Parts: sequence; structure tokens; C-alpha cells
Amino acid sequence: MNDALSIQHVSHAFGRFQALKDVSLSVPRGGFTALLGVNGAGKTTLFSLITRLYDNNSGRIEVAGHDLRRQPGAALARLGVVFQSRALDADLTVAQNLEYHAALHGMPRRAARARAAEVLAQVDLADRLDARVAALSGGQSRRAEIARALMHRPEILLLDEPTVGLDVKSRAEVVALTRALTATGVSALWATHILDEIRPEDGLVILHRGEVLARGTAQGIGGDDLTGTFLRLTGEQA
Repeated sequence: MNDALSIQHVSHAFGRFQALKDVSLSVPRGGFTALLGVNGAGKTTLFSLITRLYDNNSGRIEVAGHDLRRQPGAALARLGVVFQSRALDADLTVAQNLEYHAALHGMPRRAARARAAEVLAQVDLADRLDARVAALSGGQSRRAEIARALMHRPEILLLDEPTVGLDVKSRAEVVALTRALTATGVSALWATHILDEIRPEDGLVILHRGEVLARGTAQGIGGDDLTGTFLRLTGEQA
């Protein structure tokens, strides 16, 4: 069975600056994989390639078995994205944001309204369907963005530093929600620099200065001291 996401030998440069260097990783179907790296590691650049904000001129990216360059429509249709920067329109209601996203994917309005109610229930925001986004807390807004990413029933979610700016309680809620979604069969690639968001059984890719330093399970890579292993591999200071 194909992985939900497969990235093989991908590099990317901005002029003379090599942002990614021969990156390979995979996310199994129904799996939670953490992409761990400090700011500037290349996580956002990699996400920009997967979502075709940038074109990958080297290597191969497949989403649910679809080659991103040869079958971009089919690949992107199976992808849900939560970017690091907030992307909901604060002046619109939650429903309007979700329905607009659905329209971009060709979903009829009536079906979109029903789907919006369904995904908001999944993220524990059923009572906020007609609330303006500006009235949501930071954690609620993040959960609403995850709901929007689920509208077109993607097979894999990309989440780029989704807990940045959230308090401890909201951060834990967003992590728990994403893990619950993987239990329903949705796969997740979770980019983060926060080690305590990672469990021993999670898939883990350590990215540093554009290079993959380790990949496997968190337990297999870090044992009982993932923090120490990460600092040793990257040369970062504690």
C-alpha cells in the first residue's frame, strides 16, 4: 500500500542558499509523523513544495500515490493544510470560511453546509458554526482551521507549527485533536520545534539546516532522551 506522503531526494535553493538538501521521508497511512526542527530548519520550505507554492525541480513528491508534478490536481485534492500563519478571514463566520474553502474544491453549497457542521463537531466547535472568527479564542481558531482543512475529506493533513502562540491548554487540545483524527484514518505530518509534543511511538524526522539527520520512530531515534539526542545531532544549545 502506498504511503500517504512520500518525498524522495528533494532539494530546493533560493539563489545560492540551499534551503533543502536531498530530503527523503514518508508518512504512513493513518500515521502521525513529527517533522522536528528549529526555526530555519527548512520545514516551511518543504511544506511549500508539498503544497506547490514552490515547484519541486528535483526529486519526487507523491501524495496518496499521486505524483505532485504529473498529477497536481489529484495530489492536492488529497491534501489538507494548516499553515503556520493564520488563514481564516476574521470578519466572516466560521461557516462562511469553511463554505468558501469547500467552493474552491467544487463542493455544492448545501453539501458544504452539512459538511461544515460535521467537521466542526469533530473538532468540538459545533456550537460556533455561525460565530465570527474574530470572536474565537486562539485555540478555537486553530481548531476551526483544522476543520476547514478537513472539508474536502483529505487523506493527509500538513500542519506547520500549528501550536505557535497558543497557551498550554490550547496547545494540548490541538495536539490531542490531531492524534484523534489519525485514529480515524487521516494521516498527519506535524511540523514543530517543541519536543514535548512528540510521543515515543510517533514517526519522527529530524530536519536541520535543510538536511534530514534522522528518521524512524521517536523511541528508536532518541530512546529515553529525545531532547539530548536532538541537541547532540543538531549541535543546538540546551
